[in-house]
Amino acid sequence: MREIDRPNLLFFFPDQHRHDWLGSNTELPLRTPNIDRLAARGVRFTNAVCPSPLCSPSRACLATGNEYHSSDVLGNADTLSTSVTTYFQRLRDEAGYHVMGCGKFDLHKGSYSWGVDGQTSLEKWGFSDGIDNAGKLDGITSADWTKHPSRIGVGIEECWNTAYEAVISDSTQPSEPYTAYLQEQGLLVEHAEDYNTRWELDGNAAFPTTLPEEAYIDNWIGRQGLSLLEEAPDDSPWYLVVNFAGPHSPFDVTEEMHDWYRNPDVEFPNPTSSGVDSVTDDEEVRRNYAAMIENIDRWVGQYLDVLANRGELENTIVVYSSDHGEMLGDHGIWGKSVPFQPSVGVPLIIAGPDVEDRDPYDAPMTILDLHDTFLDYAGVKNRSTSSSRSIRHLLEDPNSEHRDYVVSGLGDWRMIFDGRYKYIDGWTPDNNGETTNIQDGVLFDLVEDSQETENIANKRPEVTHELRTRIDDSDSNSNIRC
Repeated sequence: MREIDRPNLLFFFPDQHRHDWLGSNTELPLRTPNIDRLAARGVRFTNAVCPSPLCSPSRACLATGNEYHSSDVLGNADTLSTSVTTYFQRLRDEAGYHVMGCGKFDLHKGSYSWGVDGQTSLEKWGFSDGIDNAGKLDGITSADWTKHPSRIGVGIEECWNTAYEAVISDSTQPSEPYTAYLQEQGLLVEHAEDYNTRWELDGNAAFPTTLPEEAYIDNWIGRQGLSLLEEAPDDSPWYLVVNFAGPHSPFDVTEEMHDWYRNPDVEFPNPTSSGVDSVTDDEEVRRNYAAMIENIDRWVGQYLDVLANRGELENTIVVYSSDHGEMLGDHGIWGKSVPFQPSVGVPLIIAGPDVEDRDPYDAPMTILDLHDTFLDYAGVKNRSTSSSRSIRHLLEDPNSEHRDYVVSGLGDWRMIFDGRYKYIDGWTPDNNGETTNIQDGVLFDLVEDSQETENIANKRPEVTHELRTRIDDSDSNSNIRC
């Protein structure tokens, strides 16, 4: 048995979980008792943002510790090079951790190179063991990989149509492990047909999947992680990241999950404006989104119970967060990719040994800082080469301070947030959620205008100038300590 000196590290990293959809939000009839009990014995960060509100860029930023403006992964068509140093590598090679992971890593989305066993890049990225699967739609769009071996220059609709036809005609083989599992179970064709129906309905269909409970993607991912945990050696500390595919769209849930929020007394608040056909449709989508989150929460509970039964819970740092949020119809927008808070804001909860339970932390925070935090707990030195900053001091001393502001970006726009004011450069919304480049920028006061409806850049020129200057400084210095 190893000495209990450095903690194990357990990281729940689902896809597209927006910051305010937790059981702690009394305005929502959402049940997340296991995430809530994590928060009760640790710290919940209420103003955490992602480095970029898109899957691959956000996850690559965290893996490397680089802000979006200094990253090589700028969109979902890009792939993280296996020659780039990641914190996974440093945990394994410098700290001696047994590094494990499962689920939707999304670090080579542009190349469709998971491998049917999910092993193609894991060792080079720094993993000791694991299984890397595609996201919900990519598992189908990657099926006809001989025709579209890469996403570069190929429209998603073309990828989808050719891949779907290949799957239902049984003329191709899966290129990643989850669809390979479905094929083994005789479920792949009906799953593809289900997703094709949702595709034709623009992804906002709320009917339940025909898959049995055990074949649902997040239940499959949850089992993979528990298997990895069971097989982990007991002579070294370990790290495990569980990348659930939900609550990302399509908003598909199992029959059982579909019933969880169908009580007539359960109502979710309407978005600021809706992009679906009716309030009823919007409500149905939100019920399914809640069910996907509750399903993930139940898996969180299973992992915590396993650790408790093994006597490891008290020596494990547990982190819950997400790569980005989901607009859910707010401002007439679905998905992410915009600088509104439902898109860039993510949950962040940390608990474990020496983590002081405290009131929610409301100052600005970025999940980019998890990069150095994991390395700090593992005892890795010389971490200053990245833009990340360890938050261990915050977890152990409630009176300490961290960043004055945090940044995020995608494409041509950049956002800076100081906990109250959010300044956005190179972007403004129109009524359809589209973006237009403007010269003067956008400034929101999230204390007075939490729904981000009034641009006050001209009313508060001194705040606009200060934040614009800071974001320019950040862009010109990839190692700036905000």
